[in-house]
Amino acid sequence: MVVEAFAQRSRSTLSRHKRALAVGCETHVGNPGAMEKVVLACPLSFMNESGGPVKALMDFYSVDPENLVVVHDELDIDFSTIRLKFGGGDNGHNGLRSIRKSIGTGDFYRERMGVGRPPGRQDPADFVLSPFNSTERKDLPSIIDHGVDALEALIMHGLEFAQSRFNS
Repeated sequence: MVVEAFAQRSRSTLSRHKRALAVGCETHVGNPGAMEKVVLACPLSFMNESGGPVKALMDFYSVDPENLVVVHDELDIDFSTIRLKFGGGDNGHNGLRSIRKSIGTGDFYRERMGVGRPPGRQDPADFVLSPFNSTERKDLPSIIDHGVDALEALIMHGLEFAQSRFNS
């Protein structure tokens, strides 16, 4: 949702990629005179198989792992909280595990969007695949917008600046 909103904000359209199982686009972010080219993409594979499409896109666009930003859900962070970081393990996240395996490293940026822990004994996989509840849906537009702001800050100003502004 954050990547789709980023594309909309940059007046770009995600479309099917010819060489990867993904939708994506090239766009720019920043102010005139300080524009950064970015490639936005969303794998169309199952989340736990997203490494293949990510690797294919990185190869196609010649993107090094240290320039990759993965936006993903995070169970260990409260709903609506954003955390930015570089590197680290997969923390049991199958999508991150797939990406790490496919690109051969965990040294890439992550924008972790908190979804919180499942209530009671609900299976975490079922929880993250369930629709947001009515209260969460009401807050989602502003959370997604904040996620786009964080992504722009990371791209334009670097990790330290983005963390100081968005890691709450």
